[in-house]
Amino acid sequence: MTASATPVRVRDIEAAAGRIAGHVRETPILALESGAFDIAAPIVLKLESLQHSGSFKVRGAFNSLLTLGVPAAGVIAASGGNHGAAVAYAAGRLGHRAEIFVPEISSPVKVARLKDYGAIVHQTGANYGEALAASRRRVEETGALTIHAYDQAEVLAGQGTVAREFERQATAIGGVDTLLVAVGGGGLIGGMAAWTGGRMSGPRLKLVAVEPERCPTLHAAFAAGSPVDVEVGGLAADSLGATRVGTLMFPIAQRAVDDVVLVPDEAIRQAQLALWSRLRLAVEPGGATALAALLAGRYQPARGERVGVLLCGGNVDPATLA
Repeated sequence: MTASATPVRVRDIEAAAGRIAGHVRETPILALESGAFDIAAPIVLKLESLQHSGSFKVRGAFNSLLTLGVPAAGVIAASGGNHGAAVAYAAGRLGHRAEIFVPEISSPVKVARLKDYGAIVHQTGANYGEALAASRRRVEETGALTIHAYDQAEVLAGQGTVAREFERQATAIGGVDTLLVAVGGGGLIGGMAAWTGGRMSGPRLKLVAVEPERCPTLHAAFAAGSPVDVEVGGLAADSLGATRVGTLMFPIAQRAVDDVVLVPDEAIRQAQLALWSRLRLAVEPGGATALAALLAGRYQPARGERVGVLLCGGNVDPATLA
């Protein structure tokens, strides 16, 4: 795919930012003190875990619902939990009916939140792929609008607003060189890469994808040269457990994602507990995955490198952080 055929461009992300303004939060950044987490590099956290519905995904959900016509049957989505919560929240705010299909591994906290947002919840299938298949059958029955968790242009454009927002915020405090981003199906890093790779002026923000060792979708796709199915499991599977990355994001990632690193579950858990114990930030395993790359030494900053870390989700039971 050539640059001219990119399904999501900078102008689409600019339009999405204007469209969803007033519906989503501008989440804060936090510049940490020198030596935080025993890392020599300066670290700036982007607290997207404080977003409406508990994750960045509400950006893509609002952009999709505000761009596409929603029929009387409402909207249907399949999700490991966070995408469903985002769609349910956005649909409720805009007055639409929502049905959400989640796999059986979804956390009780996320399922409860879906119901709190007024969605009809179907918990079915061993993984996201099986929940997605069930949601597609339901769409055929009802004629409802479907919003894909990551492989949809409107979703990518909405998620790309995270990079646009972070770039502006970080520039105001001296900028960062690199941003670590967790990957599941790739909608977030695909949208962010469309922004960073499509900018024609100024230094480009280096994007590093971080995946759990047991959910290596982008790593496997890069090795194969195209999206491929992988077996998924482990601590962060409920939010990062897509069985393959999206076809729309992959050519964007090939151009603008600089590296992919894998982290073990133990490092993800360590990062999650460190964020709680040191900063009192309640972050789910998927949300802590990017920081795990630093704590485990899987990403080692160069001397003087300023590193941004995206905390992408906060849907966690606080009792698990004790």
